[in-house]
Amino acid sequence: MKKNIKKLYLLKIPLAAILSILLVITVFTLTSCNKNSSGDGSSDKGTTTLYVYNWGEYISDGSDGSLDVNAEFEKYYYETYGKKVKVNYSTFSSNEDMYAKLESGAVSYDVVIPSDYMIARMIANGMLAELNFDNIPNAKYISDKFRGEAAYYDPEEKYSIPYTYGMVGIIYNAAEIPEDEPNLGSWALMWDPKYSGNILQFNNSRDAFGTAQYFLGLDVNDSDPASWQKAYDMLLEQKAVVQGYVMDEIFNKMGSGSAMVAPYYAGDFFTMYEDNDDLAFYYPKEGTNIFVDAMCIPNCTRNKELAEIYINFMLSEEIAVANAEYICYASPNTLVAENEEYIEYTQEIHPDAIDILYNSAEAIPTSYYQNLDEEQLERLNTLWDNLKIESKIGTSIYVISGIIIAALAVFFIVNAIINAKRRKMWDKVAENVSDDRS
Repeated sequence: MKKNIKKLYLLKIPLAAILSILLVITVFTLTSCNKNSSGDGSSDKGTTTLYVYNWGEYISDGSDGSLDVNAEFEKYYYETYGKKVKVNYSTFSSNEDMYAKLESGAVSYDVVIPSDYMIARMIANGMLAELNFDNIPNAKYISDKFRGEAAYYDPEEKYSIPYTYGMVGIIYNAAEIPEDEPNLGSWALMWDPKYSGNILQFNNSRDAFGTAQYFLGLDVNDSDPASWQKAYDMLLEQKAVVQGYVMDEIFNKMGSGSAMVAPYYAGDFFTMYEDNDDLAFYYPKEGTNIFVDAMCIPNCTRNKELAEIYINFMLSEEIAVANAEYICYASPNTLVAENEEYIEYTQEIHPDAIDILYNSAEAIPTSYYQNLDEEQLERLNTLWDNLKIESKIGTSIYVISGIIIAALAVFFIVNAIINAKRRKMWDKVAENVSDDRS
């Protein structure tokens, strides 16, 4: 009985009071999330939490007999410093998603691994902390190929340390697409109507526009609106043959054979190849994107020194090799590139793996995505939103809709006529019955 009385009492609480309570709860939740349990990331049990934000499928995580890198760091840190640490590891599917989450301020991370152009944007917007290289001595093992001009996104090399690098290519199902297909070797394969409904496209604006820009021979860093409009028109044309826009979903779709053609990062091809050995790969002859993903520390970190120790740990030979073997991306770490075990392991995955990752791209024109100014970013976002809304079947939809409306109109008219005739017939029947009775 008391429960019923309590319910009746709650119903009398003013709506404003309820909303006030909900607001307090929401603010408290967001504040707690932003602080990650406490100001320095420590839990009540004396364990410090390190928040790491990385791409999906982008670290050796202990699955399939691989080394669990984060667990190894927790063990290493306790043995070296006598303190407990817990790595809270979460993933994102695109640079844009990562940036939006950090910019919102709702959460705080200690280590993030964005791509080059996004690093440049984050530096420009004051979102990254300068690294203390005294805590990262293993940075010396990064190849000179990724220093100086190659580090255009971080020219003073203050904010980032390369983690992996690679290029975008096209993955296709060789069991479904013949060797004499004239569009093999070109971006044109992604626009080929013969494979309509079996073509995938990137579900992020920069990479998707890049496929069209490289195909058309356009500068992917151009500030000319007309250039981006041409790429948009090309992507709009492609929409009629695209099965879907994907990121991590590509692993299942290409691995299972439910799609035939997709652009993606070279390293991920080998992961898919392990699930489906009918898959093949090439770098499009028109040119493609080369990228570097690097480890950075957001300026909102509450564990900067710990984050630097984590980055240094990631650069040690055993850990760097474990990551390179697991994710199959090219490594800028000389300890990896010169490791015989790594070379042998990679060639077992695919006989051309080392060549694809480190050598075969030399004959292909490449360029980095550079950070776009705010005006161009807004233009790109608008075009991308429009693309996702637009449909190449718009005219057909109107035609079909017109036919359906016309059919419905005919149906109702015919039905009305039939009903009128029926009413007239029953009126006559009723009149005859009435005459008979009289």
